[in-house]
Amino acid sequence: MARAMLEYSKTVLRKVSFDSRLFIKELQKAISMLLPEEVDELKLWLQQFITDKPELKQTLIYIKS
Repeated sequence: MARAMLEYSKTVLRKVSFDSRLFIKELQKAISMLLPEEVDELKLWLQQFITDKPELKQTLIYIKS
């Protein structure tokens, strides 16, 4: 079930990536719902996802190192 939440979060983030404010809102929701190890995986995914989206680079500050 938890794995499904991670995949769902990625799907939502892909769909809202056109709007950085909405993306941040959904990212914060995802972080609050996921387990710590899933947040780590989401961070790796996010780093790869935003490589060609400079407007989303600031979203990395919402995921703790």
